[in-house]
Amino acid sequence: MPQKEEQLGIKVKKDKDFSEWYNEVVIKGELADHSVVRGFMVIKPRGYAVWEKIQSYFDEKIKKSGVKNAYFPLLIPESFFKKEAKHAEGFAPELAWVMDEEQKEKYALRPTSETIMYDSYSKWIRSWRDLPLRLNQWCNVLRWEVKQTKLFLRTREFLWQEGHCVYETEQECDREARMFLNEYKKLSEELLAIPVIEGMKTEKEKFAGAKTTYTIEALMPDGKALQMGTSHNLGQNFAKAFDIAFLDRNEKKQMPWQNSWGFSTRLIGAMVMMHSDDKGIVLPPKIAPTQIVIVPIFFKDDKEKILKKANELKNKLKKYSVELDDRDSYTPGWKFNEWELKGVPLRIEIGPKDVEKSQVVLVRRDNNDKEAVKIADLDKEIENTLGQIHKNLFDKAKKFLNENTAEAKAWDDFLKQIKDKKLVKAPFCGSMECEGSIRDKTDGATSRAIPFEQPKNIGNCIHCRKQGKFMVYFGKAY
Repeated sequence: MPQKEEQLGIKVKKDKDFSEWYNEVVIKGELADHSVVRGFMVIKPRGYAVWEKIQSYFDEKIKKSGVKNAYFPLLIPESFFKKEAKHAEGFAPELAWVMDEEQKEKYALRPTSETIMYDSYSKWIRSWRDLPLRLNQWCNVLRWEVKQTKLFLRTREFLWQEGHCVYETEQECDREARMFLNEYKKLSEELLAIPVIEGMKTEKEKFAGAKTTYTIEALMPDGKALQMGTSHNLGQNFAKAFDIAFLDRNEKKQMPWQNSWGFSTRLIGAMVMMHSDDKGIVLPPKIAPTQIVIVPIFFKDDKEKILKKANELKNKLKKYSVELDDRDSYTPGWKFNEWELKGVPLRIEIGPKDVEKSQVVLVRRDNNDKEAVKIADLDKEIENTLGQIHKNLFDKAKKFLNENTAEAKAWDDFLKQIKDKKLVKAPFCGSMECEGSIRDKTDGATSRAIPFEQPKNIGNCIHCRKQGKFMVYFGKAY
């Protein structure tokens, strides 16, 4: 038994070697594993169950807004990429190709689906009556650019959703691009307990082929920013490239406006990094595949009585996702460690004395608090406690974000804050050349977001000292 416990625990401390700690937590917590195929990962059942929770939450949101799900091919003709120059240039280094020898045609495995979807859109859209066209697909994508695999965060293949909508007017298009970004913010904060910063991307960082890119950014405990989701006002660039046109209400030919929006399985990695600790994974209750585990504590002479009560508890709490760990080949202590490693938010312990007192012991995963609760009050207490766990996780993450966000007006101060792993807000001129210089001189810091709310007086650019165009968050990122 001691040997098993040693293998079960996390050997690396979060504050000593963050990267290795993360890898160990994900693997030992049974969320994912490395694949024999370089750059790819295997998502294990517990990890996929988390993804299904994310899917279920967001799928309901988009369907309520009128978006419908569809599916488009994995292979995209090379000729499609050449139709939109900036898009083709942006994705060229990431494409993986297959060759159809019979047709003498090269196909890319989709890195994103704009081109393959918009070819169909050009056939389906004829009149203003066909608009808006609002579709989403849940699928996998492939980007052949990963040098070092980091489970969920950087793999060649990953899962995501990508919405692609077409509108009569830019106003409608842009309004909904912002709306979907706001839904991403809600998902991040209400489901994953991760606070985010909203804003726009700079010209250098925006999506290839987009007019405007909107983003939500989170700050991870190692001081790196993580892009949690983006939405894009694509303008009319793709409509022109793929000859998407419609007759308006006056029978005149018009080009429509398009947006796209997406998030991926990297959200799982963000959640693990943000909340987990040296014992293993910590999961917010709304996303946990198992919300409650019941661990009976018994001896030979009272085993039957304790297990009977434990099963009654499980049935009583069936509106939650509950697991009863009645294995008799492991000690209660070993079970505690295992379920803490896997991140179950709430543990219920029940032993002989608890049965006598008609109570159980509740143990929270987020802070290890223990509380004896009468069985008659259990349902109400669990509901309150799960809500408290989510709030505590969010508040801790928000406190970290606030304490590690700084503002700089002088270059030396900016350099110091970046070195100290802060997310730094500073005036910026907007020049792509200037932004490239900032990245070079800071060993990789990039613009993360232009906040929607801007001060009246921007001041001079943090780097080139020309008049600033807007305040921007800078930081090193995944």
